[in-house]
Amino acid sequence: MQRYFIAKEQFADDKVRLLGEDAFHAVRVMRMKAGDTFIASDGEQRVVLASVREAASTEVVADIAEELPQNSEPSWLVTIAQSLPKGDKMELVIQKGTEIGAYSFVPFQSERMIVQYDGKKEAKRLERWGKIAKEAAEQSHRCRVPAVEPVRSWRELVKSIASYDLVLFCYEREGDAAEGVGIRQALSSWRSNRGNDTSAPSVLLMVGPEGGFTEREADEAEAAGAIIVGLGKRILRTETAGIVGLTCLLYEAGEMGGV
Repeated sequence: MQRYFIAKEQFADDKVRLLGEDAFHAVRVMRMKAGDTFIASDGEQRVVLASVREAASTEVVADIAEELPQNSEPSWLVTIAQSLPKGDKMELVIQKGTEIGAYSFVPFQSERMIVQYDGKKEAKRLERWGKIAKEAAEQSHRCRVPAVEPVRSWRELVKSIASYDLVLFCYEREGDAAEGVGIRQALSSWRSNRGNDTSAPSVLLMVGPEGGFTEREADEAEAAGAIIVGLGKRILRTETAGIVGLTCLLYEAGEMGGV
């Protein structure tokens, strides 16, 4: 069933309204008509099953038939910090990361970044990324749309490390080294140290660019509190690493049949 994320103002006690692109999509793409149903969410407090009363390409009015539980969000709040990749790879990270269950995304600049960052284009790019996150959240029946933060500098990202419960720095050299710490080992150790704490942890997963992180960046991240981890013996593409790391984290959290 189609899901739409709409503003709180579009909710009333007994009805909801789809406007703009959402209304156009519902009527022109999904061919909705009176009596059809869809799910609407404000991304925070309400998820409802709605039955279409009036359908036009500019506005759809629907009666709220049922309040639905919000049970599709992961218990671990995982933010993917992705060094800006070239082309449309960031779009793939946001789309697939949203489907899997990322809490938010933080694009950042790093030393070996290939793409040339242009601050003048940031607003348009953030709008595009936000739309991709919204569409992916609707498709995967999320209860909220992950935030896509403005691009940060390396220094800004390192300073933010202290604000998370767990920070994992994905480093290909760690996966290749015999004595390196893999993500499974790091998570097992962290969970043991956490004891009986059942609160939802905030986790930052740091992923480098096509050329990988530098040793200096690894040293600075570790000094700030990050745990250096490998994602296996194989070298992953930058757009693959975050998706793999996120899946490992949510498996460990019990979201995919884990413990």
